Amino acid sequence: MLGVRAWGLSAPPFRRPGESMPKQLKRRYGFGHFHFITFSCYRRLPFLNTAAARDTFLRILNDIRNHYDFALLGCVVMPEHVHLLIGEPRIGDPSVVIKILKQRVSRTLRKRRRKRTSPGQLRLWDESPAARHPRFWQRRFYDFNVWSTRKKNEKLNYIHFNPVKRDLVSHPKDWRWSTYLFYWHGEPGICPPDLASNSKEPRTIRRNPSSASSKHSAR
Repeated sequence: MLGVRAWGLSAPPFRRPGESMPKQLKRRYGFGHFHFITFSCYRRLPFLNTAAARDTFLRILNDIRNHYDFALLGCVVMPEHVHLLIGEPRIGDPSVVIKILKQRVSRTLRKRRRKRTSPGQLRLWDESPAARHPRFWQRRFYDFNVWSTRKKNEKLNYIHFNPVKRDLVSHPKDWRWSTYLFYWHGEPGICPPDLASNSKEPRTIRRNPSSASSKHSAR
């Protein structure tokens, strides 16, 4: 099922860099559906183009998933956008989750980093590329309610083959910032998915070595 290329699957509507979401987006919560969510970096700039940035995103996603208690079925972190397939949280709603997720990632990745220089020089501030722009994320997000097994599998296929379609890798197993490796080979990675078949089913807290020792919490 997940190993078949499916280039014709439905996808979020294409938008030019800087183009905003429609003003009258309708969010449908409270039905026990999963949600296929897409959001992009500001003007679709590649603020997530490093392995370290994508690892940071996944660690924060894992922390927020545990705090707000929602099922994560699939995700992929691309250089300039993210796709998630999540259940409705037991605390708040998907809009709250995405708002907090975007805020924490933005604050973390926009921080200036101290750059060590030679002993005869002062330490300099190394500004992250994202800090040079007014925002890290494009405003709002795309949300599609997923209510059937067929749609769930379709969206998982789209998520996992997105790096291949974008010519980042030749096979989804080579892009480690998605949940494909878990489904294909059982590798949990930084933010392993939940295998609940229904978004309201109880889920097990997922912790990775980095987040288990972290004292960060979603605020």
